[in-house]
Amino acid sequence: MAAQASSLEVSKQQQRTEKEKAIDDWLPITSSRNAKWWYSAFHNVTAMVGAGVLSLPFAMSELGWGPGIAVLVISWVITLYTLWQMVEMHEMVPGKRFDRYHELGQHAFGEKLGLWIVVPQQLIVEVGVNIVYMVTGGKSLKKFHDSVCPDCKNIKLSFFIMIFASVHFVLSQLPNFNSISGISLAAAVMSLSYSTIAWGASVHKGKQVDVDYGYRAHSTGGAIFNFFSALGDVAFAYAGHNVVLEIQATIPSTPEKPSKKPMWKGVIVAYIVVAACYFPVALIGYWAFGNSVEDNILISLSKPRWLIAMANMFVVIHVIGSYQIYAMPVFDMIETVLVKKMKFPPGLTLRLIARSLYVAFTMFVGITFPFFGGLLGFFGGFAFAPTTYFLPCIMWLVIYKPKMFSLSWIANWVCIVLGVILMIIAPIGALRQIILSAKTYSFYS
Repeated sequence: MAAQASSLEVSKQQQRTEKEKAIDDWLPITSSRNAKWWYSAFHNVTAMVGAGVLSLPFAMSELGWGPGIAVLVISWVITLYTLWQMVEMHEMVPGKRFDRYHELGQHAFGEKLGLWIVVPQQLIVEVGVNIVYMVTGGKSLKKFHDSVCPDCKNIKLSFFIMIFASVHFVLSQLPNFNSISGISLAAAVMSLSYSTIAWGASVHKGKQVDVDYGYRAHSTGGAIFNFFSALGDVAFAYAGHNVVLEIQATIPSTPEKPSKKPMWKGVIVAYIVVAACYFPVALIGYWAFGNSVEDNILISLSKPRWLIAMANMFVVIHVIGSYQIYAMPVFDMIETVLVKKMKFPPGLTLRLIARSLYVAFTMFVGITFPFFGGLLGFFGGFAFAPTTYFLPCIMWLVIYKPKMFSLSWIANWVCIVLGVILMIIAPIGALRQIILSAKTYSFYS
């Protein structure tokens, strides 16, 4: 009798395991593991080089030459280091893969605490990026329309955001990361293209008459707040960490050939592309326009009209891919809760309703708060700083416990201190910028 009960229990356990495996094979992050190293490269480029690059000349105008260059270089170095840490930690436990950021957090901080530390921050980042990209896509579409047809009737920004969102109601139904690899590749190519157009057109336009490299604000308080907000803009530009484990989860792995090797190869290529996009755009854009540059460099560049129209369309294509890269982990979280916790049957109907509601939500918020510069600074400081600059370092210290005052220990603590300072001060300046923008904004404009 006891043997029969034991056999029944084993059978139930096997059924449960098979059911869980079937769910994992359906969820977007774990459903496909056949990616190549170059998938890592263009996924990371698409995740990182986005709306943020267009705001870097504006950030330079609020930081000034010396601090601006220093912040750009330090951010590039720190974020490459913390990205390396995350790639290394993906398979630190033999036979186990941390396919999601929160799974790594749970390993470092415990089952419940890890979820509470990581998930809210990661959701703020990913949902925040999707909202900003709704605004960016809509604004770039409007700029394209106005450049191609300057004499046409003015169309409200809200309608362009809706047009941009309509694309995502369709693309959001693609099941997993590998299914959007073609979109991501096109987006990565577009990012390099419009970045090149942005700095190339700035060189062509040349240094403007009476260009001023002083701070934008006329008061000391305003300059300080702008400085804080600019730090958030730069933090927003380095955002790939929030999806790096999910990207690495798509790469096959064996003890002989761990996924970290092809993943890191792709990251290095991605960071070279990031440098080729960020530094020329930031420095040449600021050199050309000084403190009169707009929060989106393409708005400052009005001629040649055909080239700026093309650049804006490149931006639209890029942020279509970027939106999907950041939305995929959110879809995974939503579907995991619905299927595993609330016991909804996995399938097309669930995916259609859940993902469409999410796209509609980001569209509505984007229409309501289309303040590009302020949103970048706020999300960059409030959420990107923890998940990009110092949370990987904290997890590294907790898990690996490097010797006190060793090079690893010092490097991690420097990143933590700088990241915490960034998280505290950047949103303050950005909130002020959002409030100032909101005073002149109409929902119907």
